[in-house]
Amino acid sequence: MVWQIDLSNDPRRAQFDYFRNFRDPYVSVTVPVDITRLRERGTPLFLSYLWCAIRAANAVPELRRRIDGDRVVEYDRCLSSHTVALPNGSYCYCTLDCEKPFDEFLPYAQAETERAKRAASLTDGADAAQLFFVTALPWLPFSSLSLPVPEPPDSNVRISFGGITEQNGRSLLPVNLTAHHALADGIHLSRFFAAMQERIAEF
Repeated sequence: MVWQIDLSNDPRRAQFDYFRNFRDPYVSVTVPVDITRLRERGTPLFLSYLWCAIRAANAVPELRRRIDGDRVVEYDRCLSSHTVALPNGSYCYCTLDCEKPFDEFLPYAQAETERAKRAASLTDGADAAQLFFVTALPWLPFSSLSLPVPEPPDSNVRISFGGITEQNGRSLLPVNLTAHHALADGIHLSRFFAAMQERIAEF
């Protein structure tokens, strides 16, 4: 489900008008997220922290909003579109619905990943505006990240995962969150990271 936001009553109307026409309107932050509990559970690690991250992003309404012409719309939930590495060194996209309980999500996600590998396509067949764009650089424990974006800019949220480091017995995953500044501010990005850590704690 998707609906239009009444901007006349939205507290961020001035910020929306200010940032929407910037050439580079994105705000981006990278935070080390403690995923020790996920490693201790022994479930497939990428799918585990992907599930936590997408559920956290969906818990922040501003991250489910998209610019549609002169309108702002909000989805009731957004899907993950993540990169899947292929044997030839390239990658394809796989779209997942992370609203399922994890015990149901895991076999579904594994099957969808294998299906995506066979299709090996850069199209996902979904409503592109409903997607969180997700990528992983497991070889690099980055502390910041710059992503390619289209022209004109889209308003999809981007979530990127880096290489895990070990500090004082804890496993830390660098997570980058990039959002359109006309739709989200630092407080909304902060809420995402708090929500992700909460979901990991409940895992």
